[in-house]
Amino acid sequence: MRKLLLTLAALAVIAAAAGWILSAPRPLGEDAVAGLTGDPEHGAMVFWAGGCAACHAAPGAEGEARLVLAGGYRMESPFGTFVAPNISPAPEGIAGWSTLDLANALKRGVSPGGAHYYPALPYGTYTRMTMQDVADLKAFMDTLPPSDVASQPHDLTFPFTIRRSLGLWKLLFLNDDWIRPADTPELERGRYLAEALGHCAECHTPRNALGALDTTRWMQGAPNPSGKGTIPAINAANLAWTAQDIVYYLETGFTPDYDSAGGEMAQVVKNIANLPPEDRAAIAAYIKAVP
Repeated sequence: MRKLLLTLAALAVIAAAAGWILSAPRPLGEDAVAGLTGDPEHGAMVFWAGGCAACHAAPGAEGEARLVLAGGYRMESPFGTFVAPNISPAPEGIAGWSTLDLANALKRGVSPGGAHYYPALPYGTYTRMTMQDVADLKAFMDTLPPSDVASQPHDLTFPFTIRRSLGLWKLLFLNDDWIRPADTPELERGRYLAEALGHCAECHTPRNALGALDTTRWMQGAPNPSGKGTIPAINAANLAWTAQDIVYYLETGFTPDYDSAGGEMAQVVKNIANLPPEDRAAIAAYIKAVP
């Protein structure tokens, strides 16, 4: 019995050590952004396509106030409530961050201090961003107004408070593979906007028991994480709108049935309306190509 207990204890130690190693954050190399210079003008387009203001502007902010990224938006989920942090260029936000710091947050879900971020920050899709777009986004964000509002803590229950476990989640689910094929320049652009920057699937695709996107049911609609209603499917089989209908909706928020965007989608429209018309057309083409 003593020998058995010693063996089990040794196996437990080995398993714990392996888990600690496998769950470690894996930031990008120091040379990942070497030689890149950010363009704030293009970074503004990345900012709107990425929906940064939708989560990080103060709740209820309108107009120019949406550029003050004070945080505070609360995201309800089965794992608890996540609160968007201050990401303005202030000490309470991300002042002092480098382009590499932002790249690690968006593409690897790793903080400057080396901790895992929760995937409420949609790095599961942002990981497909180009490094140049990250550099341009950083250049634009540095021009935004600072806010001295302190970030609020998430409201999570055990065991979801254990950030280290996210390292194992990333091993299972974090990759930069494209989900849908794209055989034209317009579809490639639409795929990039929808699958990377716009992170459409984060809302419109069901998740598995561990909270990862179920890519076998891509854009087939999903339960609302807050538990209130469902988020509709947006693919060729379930969305009868024409490509032009989609373009018009993304610009104005008005549907072909004379309804208007509501809830979180109203914020999405405010973002996408800032993009050039060809980008909205590319998103529409991509949606119509999803079976």
